[in-house]
Amino acid sequence: MRPLRYSINVTLDGCCHHEAGLPPDEESMRHWTAEMERADALLFGRVTYEMMESAWRKPATGTWPDWMNEWQIPFAETIDRAKKYVVSSTLSGVDWNAELVRGDLGQAVQRLKQEPGEGLWVGGVTLPLALADLGLIDEYEFLVQPVLAGHGPTLLAGLRERIQLELVDRHAFRSGAIALRYRPTRVPA
Repeated sequence: MRPLRYSINVTLDGCCHHEAGLPPDEESMRHWTAEMERADALLFGRVTYEMMESAWRKPATGTWPDWMNEWQIPFAETIDRAKKYVVSSTLSGVDWNAELVRGDLGQAVQRLKQEPGEGLWVGGVTLPLALADLGLIDEYEFLVQPVLAGHGPTLLAGLRERIQLELVDRHAFRSGAIALRYRPTRVPA
């Protein structure tokens, strides 16, 4: 069974708005590129899918926009070509190498996890909360930014039950950000 990994940027005070942390730099983009590359497919909710598509879909011209730095292109190319699944009850269709996921979320994600491969990656805020509540996330990675936002959506706000985690890896960035990787502690039955 392939694992489902959740990764997100978060400030020291728990804000997970995509603009609340430090702006991306070359080192963090290499990190996120590696995360995308170790996933067989990406799992998005509608909001995250639309946000990522607007920023990282290769233009029809075949040329990346001028605003993009050279060091952002490997990430852009990786996410652009990645297989994507989009959980949405409001979208009538998706493209950008994506398929809609409908019906019972737990059953649909269990089916995706049972397919062969190295793993699935999920990002965003709302969908990961639902997946955490269902006990479907196998690994959490928080890229903790050395910023206090003071406002905005907080990480996994509204989680129904506490999830005990064990630290399995950490990596410090020159920017002061720290990537912390955790796995849920499984309680023996």
